[in-house]
Parts: sequence; C-alpha cells; structure tokens
Amino acid sequence: MYPTLYHAFYDMFGVDWPWAKLLNSFGFFVALAFVLASMALTHELKRRAQIGLFKPQKKSITVGTAPQWPDIIVNGAIGFFIGWKFVYLIANSGQLFANGSAPQKHIFSSEGYWILGILAGVGFGAWRWYEYKKQQLPKPIVQEMDVYPHHLSGNITFASAIFGLLGAKLFHLLENPNEFKAFFQGPTFQDFVGGLTVYGGLIIGAAGVLLYARSKKINLWHLMDSAAPAMILGYGIGRIGCQVSGDGDWGIANTAPKPGWLSWAPDWLWSYDYPHNVNGEGINLFPCEAAYQPDHCTHLVPSVFPTPVYETTLALIIFFVLWQLRKKITTPGVIMSLYLIMNGIERFFIEKIRVNNKMDFLGMKLTQAEIISVLFIMAGIVMWIYVHKKYGKGSASVPQTS
Repeated sequence: MYPTLYHAFYDMFGVDWPWAKLLNSFGFFVALAFVLASMALTHELKRRAQIGLFKPQKKSITVGTAPQWPDIIVNGAIGFFIGWKFVYLIANSGQLFANGSAPQKHIFSSEGYWILGILAGVGFGAWRWYEYKKQQLPKPIVQEMDVYPHHLSGNITFASAIFGLLGAKLFHLLENPNEFKAFFQGPTFQDFVGGLTVYGGLIIGAAGVLLYARSKKINLWHLMDSAAPAMILGYGIGRIGCQVSGDGDWGIANTAPKPGWLSWAPDWLWSYDYPHNVNGEGINLFPCEAAYQPDHCTHLVPSVFPTPVYETTLALIIFFVLWQLRKKITTPGVIMSLYLIMNGIERFFIEKIRVNNKMDFLGMKLTQAEIISVLFIMAGIVMWIYVHKKYGKGSASVPQTS
C-alpha cells in the first residue's frame, strides 16, 4: 500500500523524494476522479447543447475595465501562500518529514519563508494588475454572451465537491454515532478529512448541484442524464484511491482458497492483507522498511476481500454501458434511471462482503449503504416509469428550463 505518493515513487522507482509526502495517495485519486468526471460531464453537456437539448442563457459582461482590486488581492494572496508555505515545504521536506513527522503538522503552522511569500504575493498581484491594464479600454464595453451548461461545468464540479465532502462527513457520523459527539466537541483537521461515506457525498453533492443548476435555469433532466456517466466514472476512480492507500474500505476476512475459475488471476485479487495500509490497522509487519516507519508497518491477518478493486471494475463497466447508451436513448431521465438501478445493485451486493456497521431497519440487520442502495434501485425504477409515461419512448423533447 502507498499512504502517500512518496511511498509509491520509493517502491516503484527507488527514488527518495520527501516532498511527495505532501501528496496523500487517496486524495490524489479523489482529485483525479473529479477531474475525469468533470471532463466527461463537459463533453456530454457540450454534445447535448450542439443537438439543441439546452438553450443558452444570456449574460452581460463588461470588458476593458480598470484593474479590479479584489481580484488583484486574491491573486496576491495565492502568490504569498506559494512563496511562504509551498516553497518552504518543498525545499525543507527532507528535514521536516523525517522520522515519520506528519506533513499536516507543518502545513497548518506559522513556519515558512515570510519574505519570499511577501515578494511572491507582490509579484502575483502586480502581474494581475498588468493584465488588466493591458486590456483596459478608454471606455468599458458591455457585451452579451450565450452561456451554455458546459460553460458552467467547473462550477458544477466545485459545487459537487463542497457539498459532497459535507455530505460524506455527515453520513459517516450518522453511521458511527460514537464519533458524532467527539467530532463536535474537539474537531481536528484529520477528523474532518478522515471517515467519509461515499453515498453521503453522492446524495448531498447531487442535491447541491441540482440547487445550483436550478438557479441557473439549466434543464434538470438533461443535466442528470449528462452527469450519470461522469458520476459512476468518478466513483470508480475514487475507489482506486481506497485500494492504493488501504484506507479501511476493504472487505470481510477471506480465508477460503481461491476458486478454480479464478486461476488466471493473481492471489491478491481474491484475498489481500493490505500491507502498510494508511490506517495502521492489523498486526505488526516484520521486517518494515524505514520509509514506512513508524505509522505504516502493519498488515491484516487474516486477509480480506479487496472490495475497492471489485467496485472499480464494476463502476467502469457501468460507465462504459451508460456512455454507449447516452446517444441511443433519447427519453429524458432514462440514463439517470439506469445509473440509479445499476449503482444500487452493484453496491448492495458488494456490501455482503464489505466491512461496515449494521443497523436495525424494519427488523432486519442492514448497513446504511444497503438501505440507500435499495432506495436507489426503487428510485431508478420509479423514475424510469415516470419519464416513459410523461415524455414517451424515444422523445428527447422536454421544456428547456427547469
């Protein structure tokens, strides 16, 4: 396992780059998931705009204005942070991160190159001021432009990230009530970024996006159909981060011998012990290389099902199915219906071999994810029936605003 990209570079290439400890491997794949999902979303929104399924909104913009000081100040602040903290951490990473010292300890401190930060801040601010002056006109001009949903895909992705993080944390705390009180009594940065529930992020993130889209008068049916492949793609890429880091999102113990029909597959695909996992769970691993000491020298005994691998595989299969169907199915809402049904089925069965807290639900012992996955399947079926009755099979004609 690779808790940070430092450990991945060290293991694969034998290079010792302490600065790479700043890059958490799980966070890297989460960021990659958002980037790739945003690219897929933008592509599909643009395609639907080209065939007339989205109408543009008019927006007035002013060009040739004098330098805008709020923008210049923000640019200067970014430059200050880069010079003060980022350069300092890179230049001194070998010393700062030695002996297992956590990068977070230094990131959230007053340490840094203050003079360099000030110089970089002034430089960034001055450059932004120069850009304004270069484009400034004697008299600013007001222009109208067409804004399509794909022009707002960055904002949509940002809204999903912010609301998703809040939802993932909230659902985790609801699933683990013993952590709820402790979190609010003395929250730390690690408490906030650790312990996240995917479905919480998905539900609250989607709600945030829909609210934003409604405020911009974007057609919600076509937005949901555009987002469905992107959502499952992001889900699958994010699960790679779970596997690579060994973040505890693994399966139940699996001591059964590998079945014959899996003889072609490596043993770890059937049962894996997650050595050097980021949570430090399991028993001590001997010997343990210095690069992983002192916090990442454990492995699981017995080995478990590597469920993140299974989920990544299934998520990518669902993505390719939806991506192929998106041009063939024109009834609005059907792609999203299929996403809900397939996502729900995939997660429901994976939960049978995943480690998770069970709760009482209508006299049954179910996990939070099992309950939500069943609701997803039901919602997908209801949506399928509704859109076919409302719009008719094969029709893409829906009102162009929400």
